[in-house]
Amino acid sequence: MSGGVPRIAAVGAGRMGRGIAIAFAYAGYAVDLIDLQPRDDAHWSEWLAGAQADVALSLTTLADLQALTAADVQPIATRVHWVRDDQADAAIGRADVIFEGVPETLDAKRSALGRIGRNARADAVVASTTSTILVTDLVAMMDRAQRLLNAHWLNPAYLIPLVELSPHAGTDPEVLRRLVDLLEGIGKITVRCAAAPGYIVPRLQALIMNEAARMIEEGVASAGDIDKATRYGLGLRFAAMGVVEFIDFGGVDILHRASGYLAGHLSAPRYTAPPIVARLMAQGHIGVKSGQGFYDHRDRDPQVERRDVLQRLLAMLRHVGAYRPPGDKAVS
Repeated sequence: MSGGVPRIAAVGAGRMGRGIAIAFAYAGYAVDLIDLQPRDDAHWSEWLAGAQADVALSLTTLADLQALTAADVQPIATRVHWVRDDQADAAIGRADVIFEGVPETLDAKRSALGRIGRNARADAVVASTTSTILVTDLVAMMDRAQRLLNAHWLNPAYLIPLVELSPHAGTDPEVLRRLVDLLEGIGKITVRCAAAPGYIVPRLQALIMNEAARMIEEGVASAGDIDKATRYGLGLRFAAMGVVEFIDFGGVDILHRASGYLAGHLSAPRYTAPPIVARLMAQGHIGVKSGQGFYDHRDRDPQVERRDVLQRLLAMLRHVGAYRPPGDKAVS
């Protein structure tokens, strides 16, 4: 990596590229936002005006919501340098970290990664933002693939803190470390996952979204009631606790029994618990109450854990305006 502040390039100037550019520009970085679509001067000017207006709208909306001041909007916007196709190779060549965000097709990825591979410096980090294509399927598309990994941002990229990182077996560990340091330096929270379909978040949320649609189709509940249940029940709890932490807090045995009931009454393929749940049950490792579950709780005070969870839940209740202080309606 060159000395000083790293230069960022986002290859592909659609929604994801623009979101990544805003995230880095907000943090004070100069970003080359590269459009790989060949356009003549007239079409470039027209497209650029619309794209810049879109970025400005995102920033002014954040200002309206008091996430930044109106005076911040223009300085942040000017840190995004728009690069047309005929200048793309030079911009790729000067970047320290390159995020590829072209459309989700193998042909588009092959073309973009091939071009990046030919023009990027040997020490540049290259992160594909694909949400559907495994990093192991991208390796053959780029020279020096040891600098390649997937970095899955969640929309809107400039607002949601999580970025899921998925290296392949040949990814240089130093490349992963540099990307983690860069992302966490702008306030992102990174997690690492293997090259598997759906990463972590899309794999979990696809199950929930399909089940919600299924309940509407079956007449179980209305869309409005499902959304209310999600916001003030499911979502509120999972905003305060991780899914696996939630299992251990409630008990692996609860998950085991609930899964068996739902598998028998709704759908075995959808609800049968995976073998790891049965193994934990056989070992007596059912969570906080046994001292072990998915996590090892033996060195933790159960009351301290419970207090911590309740504190987080209360904070979420207050955040969504659902906390109510105690009333006095006692009958004399």
